[in-house]
Amino acid sequence: MSHLILLFSLFLAPAFADGGSQKSTQNLCADDVSHKRQKRDWIWNQMHIKEEIDTPLPHHVGKITSSVRNSNAKYIIEGEYANTIFKVEETSGDVYAFERLDREKKAEYELTALIIDRTNNRSLERPSKFIIKVYDINDNAPVFVQKVFNGSVPEMSPVGTSVTKVTAVDADDPTVSGHAMVTYEVTTGGEYFTIDDSG
Repeated sequence: MSHLILLFSLFLAPAFADGGSQKSTQNLCADDVSHKRQKRDWIWNQMHIKEEIDTPLPHHVGKITSSVRNSNAKYIIEGEYANTIFKVEETSGDVYAFERLDREKKAEYELTALIIDRTNNRSLERPSKFIIKVYDINDNAPVFVQKVFNGSVPEMSPVGTSVTKVTAVDADDPTVSGHAMVTYEVTTGGEYFTIDDSG
C-alpha cells in the first residue's frame, strides 16, 4: 500500500508543477500584451496636383493621416511654402494648394507632416517628410534655341545634301508622352527643301 501511495504522489507532482507553470506563462503573456507599446504609422495618400488648374482655389492636393487615436490631435505641415502656398486642415489632414502651380517654375515641393496634441503641443508621432509633385500639362509651345540658323549648300549638290540643322526645345515634361516632342516643318521653300524630325 505504501508503494501505491508513493507512486500516486509521483504522478501528481508533475501535474501540479505543470499547472503552476502554465498559470505563470499566461500571466506573463497578459502582462506583455498590456505593456506592449502600440505601433503607430503615418498613412499616405499619393500627393500630386496638376499645374495651371483653372477651377476656384483652393485645390485639394491629398491627405496626411496618422494611425494615432487622440481626440486632441492636430495636423501641422512645415517646410517649403507650408502655410503659404500649401495649408493643412488641422483635424482631417487634408492638404490644399492656395495658388495655381506651374511645373515649369517648380516641379515638386518637400514638406514635413506633424501631428501634435493641441493641449500641450506635444508631438504624438515622429515627423514625416513628403513630396508634392506637380503634374505637367502640355501648355508650352516649342521655341527655337536661336533666332536665325544659317545654312549653305554648294550649287549642283545632289538631292539629300544636308544644308543646316535647326533645334527647338519644349519646356514641358519630357517623361510625359508627347508633351515635349518637337516636330519640324518647312513653311516656305518646300519645293526646294525638306526637314526631318531631328531638325
